[in-house]
Parts: sequence; structure tokens; C-alpha cells
Amino acid sequence: MYQLDEKIWFWTLGIIPVIVLFFLVLQFWKYRTQKKFADKELLKKLSPDKSVFKSVLKIALLCLAFLCLTIAMVNPKIGTKLETVKREGVDIVFAVDVSKSMLAEDIAPNRLEKAKQLVTQIINNLASDRVGIIAYAGKAFPQLPITTDYASAKMFLNNMNTDMLSSQGTAINEAIKLATTYFDDEEQTNRVLIIISDGEDHSEAAIDVAEDANEEGIRIFTIGVGDVKGGPIPLKRNGVVISYKKDNQGETVITKLNEETLKGIAAEADGAYINGKITNDVVENIREILNKMDKTEFEAKQFADFKDQFQWFLGFGIFFLLLDIFLLERKTAWLKKLNLFNENL
Repeated sequence: MYQLDEKIWFWTLGIIPVIVLFFLVLQFWKYRTQKKFADKELLKKLSPDKSVFKSVLKIALLCLAFLCLTIAMVNPKIGTKLETVKREGVDIVFAVDVSKSMLAEDIAPNRLEKAKQLVTQIINNLASDRVGIIAYAGKAFPQLPITTDYASAKMFLNNMNTDMLSSQGTAINEAIKLATTYFDDEEQTNRVLIIISDGEDHSEAAIDVAEDANEEGIRIFTIGVGDVKGGPIPLKRNGVVISYKKDNQGETVITKLNEETLKGIAAEADGAYINGKITNDVVENIREILNKMDKTEFEAKQFADFKDQFQWFLGFGIFFLLLDIFLLERKTAWLKKLNLFNENL
């Protein structure tokens, strides 16, 4: 396992193509200038020890030096010890609605982005709980299994969009069914499913499935995103709204936040409904709910004792720089015999 402390320094790798480009331009200019000055045979007599290979080698060493120095500034670390840590927490699965109705902009910036913001902030306020992520529309699709890796959870969350599932619609029951497979039956942890949706459920089976899930010890909390007055679903091209989704009669479709469905699901699974309009209120409500739950102990393996490795790359970088400085562009005796690049022809 490794870590990279200062990833921003990777931008300095942009110097390498600049160096190569400058070298190529310089070689082309020298070739043009020398051609005007004298013919090839005369140039060989004037500078018999000039080596093209040495010039290429020097620029390669310079690029290697910049590469090593960049990696040194990034400061890679390697985990040298794997520890098993005992932690206490709750298993939480987030089911995020990615149907097209989540593109409605009746809540800024739109329902889906608001849902992702809510989940991100909830995760940021967790301590040692484990999380999993599900995306659903007409069907449910697993995104991330139960884990303590919050960074991975937020990465998967940020990549979610309304085009990731070909099956459209909003089948909350599919998300609940999939969530039941996330929890380990051998571990008696408190099990929580948090559904973030506009509540437009087209399956009409979610309440029954929620009741079944509650019998398995899963509590379901629902967070509604959107406005009860509703809004149209924008159709965009290159980030610009060109039209709005219309029905078969040519009328603009208005999608509304269906709080009643979300409240019914939560009620059947010993949970609660939370309006997602104000992020801080949602985070605080979830925190209070989790704090009241008994925490179950579980084990998690993680790397410890990360050691810096920058010194190796710094040493190689300095070595390549010194080699580049002291390496002459003239041919050496043994290289001259090798006749690389057909220089002696």
C-alpha cells in the first residue's frame, strides 16, 4: 500500500515535453544553419567528434532527472505494516436515485448534485461507521460494497450520473432488495439504509419491500430532494439547456417531489423521512439518529507505519543531473567504434 503526499507536484512533469520540444527545435535549427554553412563532408572534417547519440543521451538524462525530482516532491510513502484495528460503528448503505427526473433544477444545482452533496457531507461527519453505495433508476446497481474507505466512497459518488443506467424509471424496491445483500448476516451490526430520491416511485412495491427489509433488521431513512411544486427535466447539449422533456402529447413533463411515498417507506422500516433542502439540517438529523444507535465492534485491516521514499528519487534525480552536466557531447573512443546512428559513414 502506498500514499502520495503532494500530488500537485505532478503538474511539473509538463516541463519534460517542453524540454523535448525545445531540443527538437534546437536540433532542427542547428541542422538548417550548418547546412547553409558547409556541406556534410566538410562538417565531418571540422567537427569529427560531434555525436548525435550523446546529445540524445543528455536530453534523456535531463528528462529522467526531472521525473525523479518530481516524484521526490510528491513524496511517495509505502506502508510497511498491516494492522488489524477494532472499530465500532454502524453499517450504512446509501441508495442514490439516478433517474432522469433527478436532473430537475427545482433545487440548486439540480436534484442529483444535491443528493451527492448530502451523501458527501454525511460521510464527512462519520467517525468509524462503514458505508456502501447503490445507484438505482429502473433497476439497482451496486457501486461500492460495505467499506471504511471513505475516500473511495466519495470518488464513486462523484462519478454517478443519470446516464450510468440504461433502464430508466424509479424502482425504489429494487434498491431496497439490493441493499439487503450488502449486510453481513454473521455480524450483528446496526443496519441502516438511507435512500436519497425525489420519491417518484414507478414500481408501487417499495413499501412492501421496506417492511420485509425491516424484518431483517434494516432501518430505512429517506431523504427527499426537489420541490413539491416540481420542475421540468432539462435536455442539455454541451452544458446548455436546449429543451425540456415532453410527454407523448407534446406537453412539458413536470416532475415533483413525492414526500408521501418516501414517508411511507421510512414508516414501514422503523425509520424517518428528512427533507433534503437544507444540508446542515440533514447532516445533523442523521448524526443524532446514528448517535442513538448501539455501536457494534468489527475488525478492519489497515496499513500503518508509512515510510517516506522521496530520498531514493531525490538521489537518482541528482545523479542524473550530475551525469548530464559532466557528459560531453563529443564521441568517446568506445562509442565511436560502436558507430551508433551511423555517425561514421
